[in-house]
Amino acid sequence: MERNVLVLADIRNDKLRNVTFESLTAARKLADGGTVYGALLGKNVSGMADALAHYGADQVFVVENDVLANYVPDAFAIALETVIRESGAEVVLMAHSAIGRDLAPKLAARFEAGQVSDIVDVQMEGDKIVFTRPIYAGKAFTKNVITDDMVFATVRPNNLPAAEPDTSCSANVTTVSVDLPADSLRTFIKEVVKKSAGGADLSEAKIIVSGGRGVKSADGFKPLQELADALGAAVGASRGACDAGYCDYALQIGQTGKVVTPDLYIACGISGAIQHLAGMSNSKVIVAINKDPEAPIFKVADYGIVGDLFEVVPLLTEELKKLLCEEVGIAQ
Repeated sequence: MERNVLVLADIRNDKLRNVTFESLTAARKLADGGTVYGALLGKNVSGMADALAHYGADQVFVVENDVLANYVPDAFAIALETVIRESGAEVVLMAHSAIGRDLAPKLAARFEAGQVSDIVDVQMEGDKIVFTRPIYAGKAFTKNVITDDMVFATVRPNNLPAAEPDTSCSANVTTVSVDLPADSLRTFIKEVVKKSAGGADLSEAKIIVSGGRGVKSADGFKPLQELADALGAAVGASRGACDAGYCDYALQIGQTGKVVTPDLYIACGISGAIQHLAGMSNSKVIVAINKDPEAPIFKVADYGIVGDLFEVVPLLTEELKKLLCEEVGIAQ
């Protein structure tokens, strides 16, 4: 059954995040011959339209306004509602990010539509769309079918495969003008103060090196950072490490932090409390390094190393650098 699907582009630091391309690929499948729309909301974002077309957007709606330079809930809701009504979209996909988690239920309420959050898979069963999402901290999965005529869904990054881009495609752009007077908005941004966590984006990283209380101090993260640099990975942390002041909470992975699903997760000095496992247990391959052979982290790990992380991690980094150098030498 043909349907119109709209994907809200997820933009961070003036760049499109991979989850946008993953969502567009899923949208192509869901449209089933219908139209796939992309939506770009922000300031000076029209230059990203072709990238959406490369991944399957038939038409791109662009809403540019100074008020949209940062996420303002009311302003984004008004702008996206306008785009949805112009496109006639029956399915709306957006990233399961701070913005998506706030915006999706807000718009679903306005349209009196169904909404499902944090999807990790989507399939067609006849004319029905079946969304899969994790529950019970990732211990089980539910399959959800929305019976309403319209549905909003947020997509967990790094779970749905993105198609190969077709760079021969160019965007069919429709510019949408939205009036956003300040007196109509309940909130507005006066100033944005960014605290840089450094490294790659945790939620989309393919490899993550994470540290727990076992790193013992802020300096204890240095060998983890060196390993991450060698692998082109992001650095994460358990809540215990963050609570101890060893690193910023922006690095926290777990039930009250970020949920990640990398191809490779290296846990260093992390015991494996259930709250942390909730944020990383769906990683494709888990490597645990811990002095305690009875640490719970070993129950979910694919590979385990019992030893002092301050001895194991530098050796691992050294060996990986050698292997990577050999590969580069062969390639050259």
